[in-house]
Amino acid sequence: MKTCTKCGLEKPLTDFYRASGTRDGLRGDCKAYFAARAKARYPLVRDENIARAQKWREENLERFRANQRRARSTPGGKERQRAGHLKRKYGITVEHYDELLAQQGGGCAICGREPRPDSSLHLDHDHESGQLRGILCFRCNNALGDFDDDLGLLRAAIRYLESCLPIEDEVARIRERARQLRRPA
Repeated sequence: MKTCTKCGLEKPLTDFYRASGTRDGLRGDCKAYFAARAKARYPLVRDENIARAQKWREENLERFRANQRRARSTPGGKERQRAGHLKRKYGITVEHYDELLAQQGGGCAICGREPRPDSSLHLDHDHESGQLRGILCFRCNNALGDFDDDLGLLRAAIRYLESCLPIEDEVARIRERARQLRRPA
């Protein structure tokens, strides 16, 4: 047992980080205190840390890419990177992503396309508020982006398509698409 020099509580030795050069080989402050202090300090240094990491990445691009390849190639590496990306960018877990996907039927919210085994669908979000809207395939996500999420432009595109297609062709196209979506992959 050891007493934390910061919080004053007596804790097991496993609650302290190792530190070479100290008499007992452990830091004086406990892991819980260290984590709380780091969490409180992070907002103050966040932008500085991000800028430093981006600068290093730009100056060491080949090394950065090699590190990324190595991390992805380790067992579970791709899954860890995906989990980190979802948490960092959208604040959600892989489990939450899977729940959202199940809620919208297991496929793209627009066309119904299911994800391929080697890739996932894209989280669609409002770029101003960051609010998640749904999960889309690459094509549908890009289409919304190409229209700048502008409902007026999307309506104009629909009117244009409706004016160009004879109704029979459109009905046949929709029926064929529905048949494709019903087929098991």
